[in-house]
Amino acid sequence: MKKITLIAGARPNFMKIAPIIHAIKAAQANGKEIAYRLVHTGQHYDKKMSGDFFEQLDIPTPDKNLGAGGGSQSEQTASIMLGFEKELLENPADLVIVVGDVTSTMACAIVAQKLHTKVAHVEGGIRSNDWTMPEEINRLVTDAITNYFFTTSKVANENLIKSGVKQEQIFYVGNTMIDTLMKQRPRFNKPEIWDELQLKEKEYMVMTLHRPANVDQEEQIKSLMDEIIAHSKEVPLIFPVHPRTAKILNSLQISHPRLHMVEPLGYLEFNYLVEKSKAVITDSGGITEETTVMGIPCMTLRDNTERPETITEGTNELLGTDPKAIEPAMKLLFSGNWKTGSIPHLWDGNTATRIVDEILKLKEI
Repeated sequence: MKKITLIAGARPNFMKIAPIIHAIKAAQANGKEIAYRLVHTGQHYDKKMSGDFFEQLDIPTPDKNLGAGGGSQSEQTASIMLGFEKELLENPADLVIVVGDVTSTMACAIVAQKLHTKVAHVEGGIRSNDWTMPEEINRLVTDAITNYFFTTSKVANENLIKSGVKQEQIFYVGNTMIDTLMKQRPRFNKPEIWDELQLKEKEYMVMTLHRPANVDQEEQIKSLMDEIIAHSKEVPLIFPVHPRTAKILNSLQISHPRLHMVEPLGYLEFNYLVEKSKAVITDSGGITEETTVMGIPCMTLRDNTERPETITEGTNELLGTDPKAIEPAMKLLFSGNWKTGSIPHLWDGNTATRIVDEILKLKEI
């Protein structure tokens, strides 16, 4: 019996883990000897991580919640490591699977290796090459001590090979985030604001901004917002905004009749808006993957990306953080000449099945 421990620390992690759980259950139903334990580190306390969230996305309630949220990055790392060490000693595993690039990813990988448990990293090998991002440090540390890499792109494979990883450790399987998107797409749910604001398909834009480089510098966020409002013609701008960012925007008195700052939305509601939008403006990585699959124009307000395939193949463009880049991008969008893009190889909804198939073949665990 192969015993797997799955780690999740934040909402996006659960969306990446959910398909793997479904694939393990399918393997069990076919008589395969594999079992899993789901551990939530509690890194992010999120009021939307309610029973509804798990029910909506068909995710089982975690077997263990370490409750390690809060504090500085170092305090959080230490708290997760202490909690997970106890958990893994009490419930030994043959393989610990970490996903993405949050603090929990790195912390649990370290604990597992110190307890001589093999580690698999889902989404291994992606790089922004920006060491000011805590996520990049998490990726580098995790990949330095990972045994098996499940990758989303050829670029990720190349990054790993360059860093000295052996070819036989790398499994190019696709993107589990897209497994979740494809499974849930028929169930996207119209949010209340659709009718409240009388939105029409392809006649509004969705915004998300959360990175400190954009939202913590008052002059920067004001310039970005001014440019977006000035060049988005008569189109409503729907901005699901974190309370902290809302406070900054309010203190700067950033408002406009077309700018609608709304509460953060659930997965099914947010993606309903994205799927029917004219375009998305964001500084998130995961959203660029989803817009690529849904064929929605995407403008990324960052100077780098760890998901270059969303640009080379998909519908995403990296505008950088200079507000002056917004006007030409908007002109291109409104002229109808935005690139159509294509869906990257293996982003087909079957990634988790490939991951579980490869795990079942591993002789070392």
